[in-house]
Amino acid sequence: MRIQRIAGLCVLGALLLFAQDWQTATSLPSVDLTGLTPAQAAKVLNVLRANNCTCNCGMKLAECRMKDPSCSYSKGMAAIVVDAIKHGKTEKEALAAAIASKWGQGPPDHSKPLEDPVPIPVGSAPVRGVGNAPVTLVEFSDFQCPFCITATPQLEAILRAYPMQVKLIFKQFPLDSHSQAALAAAASLAAHKQGKFWPMYDALFAQKGNLSRRGILALASNVGLDIKRFQADLDSAEIKSAVQKEIAEGEKIGVDSTPTLFVDGKRFNGPLTLASLKPIIDNELKHPAAPAKVAAR
Repeated sequence: MRIQRIAGLCVLGALLLFAQDWQTATSLPSVDLTGLTPAQAAKVLNVLRANNCTCNCGMKLAECRMKDPSCSYSKGMAAIVVDAIKHGKTEKEALAAAIASKWGQGPPDHSKPLEDPVPIPVGSAPVRGVGNAPVTLVEFSDFQCPFCITATPQLEAILRAYPMQVKLIFKQFPLDSHSQAALAAAASLAAHKQGKFWPMYDALFAQKGNLSRRGILALASNVGLDIKRFQADLDSAEIKSAVQKEIAEGEKIGVDSTPTLFVDGKRFNGPLTLASLKPIIDNELKHPAAPAKVAAR
């Protein structure tokens, strides 16, 4: 009994210590303190430890960064605080700047099935379906996200149901909370450089989130990629920058989770199923000249 009690106390102590980490940690996930003086870094940490995250999680900013590193609100507010302190602002001024930002306003209202259209830069992002399809779906996704994995066959069903009317554009949005998501995103873009994005896309999602560098190299070989070139691209600064660029583009238009789908530039707030999307797509097809057609290239 005494041993069990001691073991229980040790577990409790470890849990309490973990709970306190965010209050004492001098570094936080995705909070870049590079270039700050020790005094400036201390000011940043003071602000993050003392003020609430706006994502409605009920945690302080520092706590949210530690316990939910995928939260875009604590990440965005922290970045603004860091920048403000770096430029000589006081803690109060830095907090005010963060609160005034879109991150400080908290999550937008996603109660409408379709939101107002936003311009989405797609550049050379991979497209599945006919190029002149009247309806464009843009998906921000994560190859290790279980919800994205579930949504993938539904999106394929939509493309089969509307072979000439709908095309799908894929945008990278790997979450910090998924350890292999960024690597998988880079792998898909490296495959895209060899014209094999969609075979790699299918292969990555078929792994059901069980991704590793060794496994990804095997997938690359299976889809017929030049492995030497693939490895060079996979580790290149160009590919890493491209992934970060798409994340930033998503965050700019309010993407805060995966999968997030836009129908002709309008965020869709419902289950990603053929049954849910069919009436939305049918309605879009009735208005081919609608100003919502935005997937800007």
